[in-house]
Amino acid sequence: MVFQPTIDNDTVAALPAARFGGRIVVVDSEELVDAACSDLERHTTIGFDTETRPSFRAGVSYKVSLLQLSTPDTCYLFRLCRIRLSNRILKILGSKRILKIGADVSGDIRSLHALREFKADGFVDLQNEASRWGIEEKSLRKLSAIILGERVSKAQRLSNWEAGVLTEQQRDYAATDAWVCLEILAKLQQTKPLVEGELKIISSLQQPPQRTKNKINSPAAECGTTSPAEPQTDGKERAKRPSKFWMAKRRAKRVENKKGNKAKE
Repeated sequence: MVFQPTIDNDTVAALPAARFGGRIVVVDSEELVDAACSDLERHTTIGFDTETRPSFRAGVSYKVSLLQLSTPDTCYLFRLCRIRLSNRILKILGSKRILKIGADVSGDIRSLHALREFKADGFVDLQNEASRWGIEEKSLRKLSAIILGERVSKAQRLSNWEAGVLTEQQRDYAATDAWVCLEILAKLQQTKPLVEGELKIISSLQQPPQRTKNKINSPAAECGTTSPAEPQTDGKERAKRPSKFWMAKRRAKRVENKKGNKAKE
């Protein structure tokens, strides 16, 4: 079987939707983490993805809200806006034995590094692997369309991933994104590649959290809370405070004026 190198958006839109049909477990408390990780550790290959609350305001960004790790029949949704990125989770993310399959995994790992420093290992990026089968597309949506003949919906991508409770549509979307990565790799491995080679394992991606002055990150202390970076609810912008430099300059000017007035007297 030879896969087509590219696919247009109209063709993708006409395909049936891919949907995860297994069990979806929302991990939103520390008590649920151990059970989820114990199940995941029984597998050698799992699907991987993350979701982040979108920002519609310039200069405002949010940290990762959700980490999805999926087996063939169960997908775990770790709500990182409610629980810590704990050592138990990091053990899986750093395991060479457990392969984590995703698309643009380097970008996802960088986002996770903003929460906590850790060493990642055992990641496989479908964007790298698909090229060995002559596929030029990079997005998960188009990779799924070409390889599986199914369309990955993006309807929930810009929804609020820090909402108090995830909707059924959000849960299905998040689970499908991670699970479909497993399906894509399995289908590729059933087909002879144009270029022979082993899976390229991405590892040792470690860096400290990046802090930028022009971006405000959500504290991610609790899902469903409003970030301080959100606009004022009354629709009015707070008046900008003058800088310390200008305040000092104004005080000096007032003192100078007072001296001048006394001299005139």
